[in-house]
Amino acid sequence: MRHLLIVDDEPNIRNGLKAMIERQFPDRYRITLAGDGQEALAVAAKEGVELIITDIRMPIMDGMDLLHRLEGVEPKPDVIILSGHDDFQYAREAIRHEVKDYLLKPIVRDELFRVLTRLEGERKRQEEREQHSLLSGRLKEEFIAAEYNFVLLHREMPPETVREHLTHAEQSWLDEGYYAAVLKISEARQPDNRVELLAKVDSLLQELLEPKEPFSRFYDKDHRLVLLARREEVFTQLAERIQHHSFFTVRMGISERMVRLEQIPSAYGQAAQALKYFLLQSSPGVIRYGSVSHRDKSYLLPAEEIQRVANMLGSDREVEMKRLLLRILDVKTVLRFDIGYLEGISSMINEFIFDKVYKLYGEESIEILKSYREAGNIYNFDHFHDYFHSVESLLGRLNQYIRQIRTVHSDPREFDKAVDYIHQHYQENLNMAMVSNHVSLNYTYFSQAFKEYTGESFVSYLRRLRIQKAKELLEKTEDKVYEISSQVGFENAKHFTRIFREMEGVTPLEYRAQKRLLS
Repeated sequence: MRHLLIVDDEPNIRNGLKAMIERQFPDRYRITLAGDGQEALAVAAKEGVELIITDIRMPIMDGMDLLHRLEGVEPKPDVIILSGHDDFQYAREAIRHEVKDYLLKPIVRDELFRVLTRLEGERKRQEEREQHSLLSGRLKEEFIAAEYNFVLLHREMPPETVREHLTHAEQSWLDEGYYAAVLKISEARQPDNRVELLAKVDSLLQELLEPKEPFSRFYDKDHRLVLLARREEVFTQLAERIQHHSFFTVRMGISERMVRLEQIPSAYGQAAQALKYFLLQSSPGVIRYGSVSHRDKSYLLPAEEIQRVANMLGSDREVEMKRLLLRILDVKTVLRFDIGYLEGISSMINEFIFDKVYKLYGEESIEILKSYREAGNIYNFDHFHDYFHSVESLLGRLNQYIRQIRTVHSDPREFDKAVDYIHQHYQENLNMAMVSNHVSLNYTYFSQAFKEYTGESFVSYLRRLRIQKAKELLEKTEDKVYEISSQVGFENAKHFTRIFREMEGVTPLEYRAQKRLLS
């Protein structure tokens, strides 16, 4: 529904036009009335108006003055001028203000309706053009982003193929020289969606770029914003503006200057590499690839020390283990070397410690590892110290977990008690939580230690026990299958029969018949 404003100092004319238009075009317009130009201007500024029908001669502010004032209103409404005088001077002045039509009083109904119908058609066509233009712009942006990401995901692509893809995406301006920047947004202050972020960045870029200066931006596979521009200062000024406006906390890696379109993978790689070093820097801002590319790469990873930490898990040497971890992740050493040094240490900790625990102690240990799943990737953290404390805390929990399992395994009395409890209550709705509580052991620790003690999981042990008791009842009693099923703790006879057949190869009735035949 469009907002139509009727402006005339005569109430009868205002109300008459309103009634006339509402009868002819029901539900098309929301009509507001005003007695002079000043009142009309206030309505337009406050509520927004799409169409104005205004008289020329009015007190306080006339129609021509209203036209002058509407020049500053955005979006500018369509205007139809009414006049009781066939004065060419008014018409000429109105045309200068791009008035849509000029009607003489008294108003001829059909003429008014014809003008309104024509203006509605024009507005709809304009809206369609704007929608098409917006859609075309978005499709073009998506196509350019897709081409960039395709090139970056296929790093082995020949240079001539890179050029073919990006030229097709109208990115030949890169041949005149450019820089690449990769942005990471702080998780704690990240906007609700990437569209909002992009709109804010675009708004700032429009202020920083020179007229018709080309640039490109897209999201990479890791949802980081990638920017390309001819001037490096565009990026540094953008980072400053973002910090100043406090939209979010930004970290930006910037490549060295490239001079060929085919160098896009290198430019992106440099910017992404520079971005990694924020892990070792406490404040947000900008890191240039040139400032970190000289870092020492002639390092040896402390593999033996990491293996020693792995060997200590489950022992009473937790203090020594933490001291060794401090030496492995010594911040001064980490700062001296290329970021690959820290990446290598993280990879070894994952392989020698976390993966080893999972392989040795199974799915139960993953409950601990899941709560610290971030520790497996150093770039899940904003700062190096956050990564260090996460690894340290995880090692402490794993150490306690393994120590308790080994203690229980070396002293089987608690598990003798647990097995006795299972044999006494197997016919009830029994679960592992009830048994672990009975012997006062942590559920996770109990699960793994029970498997080590009996050679099978709790579920398998209980099921085997119940089937064994069922076999005894099938041989010694005349009870029906559903009765035996209930007596040994199964929920229903159908489930009992399926489990029995899986374990014994025959149904309960077939088992009974075989045993009696042998007897």
